[in-house]
Amino acid sequence: MVLDLATARGILDGCLSRAGEMRLRPITVAVVDAGGHLLALARQDGASTLRPEIAQGKAKGAVAMGLGSRALFVRAESQPYFIQAMNALAGGALVPVPGGVLIRRGSVILGAVGITGDSSDNDEACAVAAIEAAGLEADTG
Repeated sequence: MVLDLATARGILDGCLSRAGEMRLRPITVAVVDAGGHLLALARQDGASTLRPEIAQGKAKGAVAMGLGSRALFVRAESQPYFIQAMNALAGGALVPVPGGVLIRRGSVILGAVGITGDSSDNDEACAVAAIEAAGLEADTG
């Protein structure tokens, strides 16, 4: 299975809906495919201007490393030089904090969601709920 635009938009809409239910601050959501290519992006009214880059950095970093951004965060704490090196290889676009969640079907990575705007834990919870509502598997670690 390939993550298509319709599914990506459904996940994005699910994130926005869940953020409303959770009463989160304005969020920005990016959905990328398995190659890290942007499929869908939305920035809610009131979200700050750097949020699209942060959301994409969370999503693209997760796909590029094959790990959810929470796992990247943990790794950054224990191996900061490694994550700094990976960030340099990624042109400074890797954002190793929770909110980047892999989209899987079984062992296959289909893409990732990156969310930013509220706390990292809330961002991540929002992504997980939307991915699972789409009938796919969310992988944070």
